[in-house]
Amino acid sequence: MRTRQAFAAALLAATPALTGCLTHTRTVPRTRPPEVVYSASLEQLLQQLDGRYKATRTATLFVEISASTGGSVEGQVKEYLNLSGYIIIQNPDHIRVLLKLPLGAGRALDMVSDGKNFKMIIPHPGCAIIGSDTSLPTQKGFYSLRPAVILDSLLIQPFGPTEDVSRTQDSRIIEAPKTKVDILTGKALGKALIEEPDYDIQFLSQPKGRIARTLRVVHIGRTDLLPYRQDIYNDEGRIETQAFYSNYQHFGDIVFPTKIVIQRPLDELGLTITVTKGTTFNQQLEPDQFDLGPIPASYPVQNMDDPVSAKSNPCVSHPAPPASAPAAK
Repeated sequence: MRTRQAFAAALLAATPALTGCLTHTRTVPRTRPPEVVYSASLEQLLQQLDGRYKATRTATLFVEISASTGGSVEGQVKEYLNLSGYIIIQNPDHIRVLLKLPLGAGRALDMVSDGKNFKMIIPHPGCAIIGSDTSLPTQKGFYSLRPAVILDSLLIQPFGPTEDVSRTQDSRIIEAPKTKVDILTGKALGKALIEEPDYDIQFLSQPKGRIARTLRVVHIGRTDLLPYRQDIYNDEGRIETQAFYSNYQHFGDIVFPTKIVIQRPLDELGLTITVTKGTTFNQQLEPDQFDLGPIPASYPVQNMDDPVSAKSNPCVSHPAPPASAPAAK
C-alpha cells in the first residue's frame, strides 16, 4: 500500500514537467454559435414538412443542371456540360424533365414519368429509353438514375401512415455569410465558422419483431427550421441518395431551395440543379403536359427493365435518324 502511495505522489510531482515535454498545442479554426437559434417540437417539425409538401401542388422549375459520374471506384470523375431547361412537377408522382442543347440546337433529352414508368427521348443521336421507376442492382451511373430519385429529392416526403419516427439533435459547421475583416488593417481574414445546431428526423419502417429499418433522415437547421440535407437509405441500410438544399427563396407563398445537389454514392453519380428565374408554383398545367407522344419508329429503344436490353447502349452506337423519320406509336 505504501509503495502505491509513493508512486502516486511521485507521478503527481512530475506532472508539470511531463506536460511541458509530452504535449503539443495546435491551432484549429474557431467557431461561434449562430446569432439566432429556433426551437421546435417533433410534432411541429413534422407539420412543417407535411405543410410544405402539400403546398406544392404543381411546379414549373426553370433550371440549369450539371452532372458528374465516377469516383474512387473508377479512379476518375467525369464532369458533363451544363444544360438548361425545365422540370415540371405534379404532386405526388408526375414529373417531366426537358433539357436543351446549347446555342438553340434543340432538345438534349425529354423525359416523363407517372410514378410507375418513365419514357425518355434523346433526339441526338436519336434513341429512346423506357422502363419502370425502379433500377436494376447492376445499373450504375446515369443508367441507375430514375425520375423518382429527382422527384423525391425535390419534394421531401412527409411522415407516412406506415412509418415510425424519432428525432435527435446534432450540429454542423458552416461558413458565415460575411467575411471577417481585420479592424486595424482592413484586410479580409476569411469567413468565420458557425456551429449551427440542428434537428435530425429519422423516418423508420414499422418494426418486424424488434427490428425497424431506417428509410430516410431529414436534417433541419435551427437558424431557419428548413431542411438542408436528406439521406435516403436502401433495403440494406446504406445511403442510396443524398440531397443537399441551400439558397432558399420565396416564390409567392412557397419557400423553395434554389440549389439542390443530388449525390448517389453507390452509383458514383452526382447532379446539381440550380433553379433560375421564371420558376412558378401551383399554376394550372396543360392536360398533355406529361405526354411525350409516340417514339419515332426509327429510334432504337432501350428497355431498362430487360437485363439484356439494359446492357445495350443504342444512344451511343446508333446514328441520328433522318429528320423525316416516321413516328411509331
